Amino acid sequence: MRVVNLPAKDDVIRELRVGEPVLLNGVMVTGRDAAHKWMVETFIKKTRAPKDEDLYVYENLKKLLNGGVIYHCGPVVRKDEQGQYTFVAAGPTTSIREEPYQADVMKHFNIKGVIGKGGMGAKTLQGCQETPGVYLHAIGGAASYIAQRVNKVLDVFKLEFGVPEAMWVIEVKDFPVVVTMDSHGGSQHALVDDASKKVLEDLLAQPY
Repeated sequence: MRVVNLPAKDDVIRELRVGEPVLLNGVMVTGRDAAHKWMVETFIKKTRAPKDEDLYVYENLKKLLNGGVIYHCGPVVRKDEQGQYTFVAAGPTTSIREEPYQADVMKHFNIKGVIGKGGMGAKTLQGCQETPGVYLHAIGGAASYIAQRVNKVLDVFKLEFGVPEAMWVIEVKDFPVVVTMDSHGGSQHALVDDASKKVLEDLLAQPY
């Protein structure tokens, strides 16, 4: 089991290969559909003008995501009487919804890891090779266990998107993932897709 401390260096990322289990330590940021759309439209394609508070968030994200990880997660969060947040559940969200945005976001912010479930497509795989970066598969159905790997909620941005879509800044310890897309063009998801298509073709070719 390899331990990767965040932020991660390029040479560490290039050492990771498809199938390798990893424990992550450090700070990461959650982000789903609303966050990715907002980042691309406001700061990459610049199709909408940023608000003053957007610029503040952007400056923070540039520091947090440089060499860091973004996690496709819509957490269940509890707020105590002192106003402190705690993650109750933190399971991964299906990642393919971010396929139109992910490579651009990775390259713009120098993101080294994307965590989610279900894998991503060719555009993101190309982004992993160019940035470089990796796609990391988290454990589906283990939301409570994963939440226990979150030591502290450090901050939250874009809470107006709603709790699941907000960008939560979290500190994690021994956060378990598996590399399923690497910086060398390897993709476990592509292999599974190809194998599934072959099985389907064989089934359809059988006489009835």
